[in-house]
Amino acid sequence: MAQAWRCSGLRWSADGPELVWDGGRRSALTWGKQVAFGVVEGGVRTCVGARGHACPRGAVVPGRSTGARCEECARLDRAHSVAADKIADDPRLYRVYLAWFGAGMTKVGITAVERGPARLLEQGAVCFSWLGTGPLMAARRTEELLRAALGVPDRIAYADKRAVRAALPAGAAERAGEIARLHAGAVALGGWPESLVREPFRAVDHVETFGLAGVPAAVGQVGELVAGGSVSGELVAAAGPDLHLATGRGVVVLDTRLLAGWGLVPAGDREFDVPVRALRERAGVQDGLF
Repeated sequence: MAQAWRCSGLRWSADGPELVWDGGRRSALTWGKQVAFGVVEGGVRTCVGARGHACPRGAVVPGRSTGARCEECARLDRAHSVAADKIADDPRLYRVYLAWFGAGMTKVGITAVERGPARLLEQGAVCFSWLGTGPLMAARRTEELLRAALGVPDRIAYADKRAVRAALPAGAAERAGEIARLHAGAVALGGWPESLVREPFRAVDHVETFGLAGVPAAVGQVGELVAGGSVSGELVAAAGPDLHLATGRGVVVLDTRLLAGWGLVPAGDREFDVPVRALRERAGVQDGLF
């Protein structure tokens, strides 16, 4: 039997997307690459643990979970994250940003300066601009100011992002128009923390980086992996954690977060046979897969 590998997720490097495997091995993903793997027969999906530690219970987790963690490990992981607003003494500098995913879909967020644009690539931001730089709590206060004054959310559902990728405006200027207007409105607001340095509007576009120009509309998305199932397709685009794969049934989106916790092996000559469901139509209200 072939050795089983465990995937710890998709990462974005300067050279593009890479699948990262337990142990540190990385597989570069390029357009046209055949992505193919099978899920171990009779296997179960187990919790990936938290903060670099294995799950003490080795808990089984649902196939549709994008977090791949049991409740206890998810709580521990969240408690030590900047997003949970539990860390007030982080000495690093942070940037506030505006990120755009499609018409009417702009969010505000923060990321550590040392991470560069990695957070925006991980979220699948089609374009973005920095707003300001400063200490963590100043960045947090600015984020809250923009949410309250401009009605910009800090979270957009991945299902909504996927729903609009095939209908993005063709021009970079048009794609940047919404964040340009919001940036102008943001810098005109009073109440910014004195320690946060405002940054000029400068749109960064990721359509070419993600391979989304001219990509065919997806016909569905992988709902979950199953023991004994397999996935096979040609990579035509990638955005955030999603791989867009050309298959015999059309382009199918695979959220790579669904891979974590499974034992994976080479697909051999097996066909694509994991559950696929229709893409959700874009939700009217904003809410919080290989």
